[in-house]
Amino acid sequence: MNHYYLLGRSGLRVSRLALGTMNFGVDGFHAAYGKTEEEAEPIFREYVDNGGNLIDTADFYTAGESERILGRLIARAGNRERLVLTGKFTNTIDPSDPNASGNGRKHIVRALDASLKRLGTDYLDLYLLHTWDRITPVEEVVQTFDDLVRAGKIRYAGLSDTPAWYAARAQTYAEAHALTPMVNLQLPYALNNRGIEPEFAPMAQTLGIGITAWSPLAGGLLSGKYRAGAPAEGRLAGTEISARDQKIIDALDGVATELGRPMAQVAINWTVTQPGIASAIVGASSAAQLKSNMAALDFELPDDARKRLDEASAPETPALYSMFTPEYQSWIVSPGLAIGDKPAGYARPVLNAAAR
Repeated sequence: MNHYYLLGRSGLRVSRLALGTMNFGVDGFHAAYGKTEEEAEPIFREYVDNGGNLIDTADFYTAGESERILGRLIARAGNRERLVLTGKFTNTIDPSDPNASGNGRKHIVRALDASLKRLGTDYLDLYLLHTWDRITPVEEVVQTFDDLVRAGKIRYAGLSDTPAWYAARAQTYAEAHALTPMVNLQLPYALNNRGIEPEFAPMAQTLGIGITAWSPLAGGLLSGKYRAGAPAEGRLAGTEISARDQKIIDALDGVATELGRPMAQVAINWTVTQPGIASAIVGASSAAQLKSNMAALDFELPDDARKRLDEASAPETPALYSMFTPEYQSWIVSPGLAIGDKPAGYARPVLNAAAR
C-alpha cells in the first residue's frame, strides 16, 4: 500500500484503505465475532507492515477492549508517530448517567480522556462524532472540537453517520468562526448501499470533507461467500438475499472472474475509487484475509466493468435528485453549449511510500 491521499481539505496523508478494529477484543456488543489480542496482532502487523497508516477504533468497540488491545499493539510495534489513529465518541459508557453518552461537551471531553488512557497515548490524530444524537447543537460539538485541538489532545476533527445537512452546518459554522474544520465523514457505502451519492458525496467534495466508507463489503455480502443457491453463513446466516442484491452479486462475480480477482477485491476497488471517497475501512478475521483485501489497490477497474457494476447496483434516484441529472440539465442549458464545472472527483495527490 504505497499511495496516500490528503484527507479532506487538510494536510493529513492517509492510506486509501483504513484498518477497522471493531473486532479487536471479545467483550461487549461485538464479542460474537471478536478476536483475542493474540489473534488481532497478526492482522495489525499485516496492515502496518504493508504501509497502512489509518487505524480506526471507537470507545464503544468491544466495550473499550479494542482500544486497550490496539494501544498495546502500537506500543510493541513502536510506531505511534507513523499512524493516523482515529477514535470516536457518542455511545453510552454508563447507562445510569445521562451525561455519559451523546455528543455534549461534558461527554466528549470525558470520553476522549478515557480513550487516551486505554490507548496509552496523549493525543488522537483524528476524533469523530460517532453518531448523530439528534439533540446536541452542532455549534457545541464544533466548539468542543476546536478546544480539544487547541489543547493538543486531538489533531483533526470529523463526523460519522450524521445527516448531510448536519455535516454541512458543522463545516460552515467552523469556517465562519475560524474554528477547527471537519476533514472527515465516515459513512456506509458499498455496491448495494449507494444512498450517499445524491447528497453526501457532492456536499463533502464541495466543503472539503474526505469520506471514509465503512462496510464496503456490506457486512460480508459482497465477499464472495454468498452466491446463487448457496445458503448464507457466518454473520449473515439466516439472511434472505434480495433480488437486487443477487443481481449485484452476479455482476460482481462475473467481473471478478474476468479479471481473475476475488469478488471482495473488486467490491473494495469499486468503492474506494468512487467520487468523494478518500479511504475505505476494511476489517479482517485473519492476516491472510486482510492481505487479500489490501490487494484491492493493485489493479484498475476497467471502464466497461465499472459500467456493468454501476448498472447492476443502480439505486432508485429520489424524486428531487432526478432534477439534477445530466439528462435534466438539457432543460437548463441549451443543447450544444459546453458549460460545466471542473471534473467531479476527490482531490487526491499521490505520494510514494519511499518518500514517507
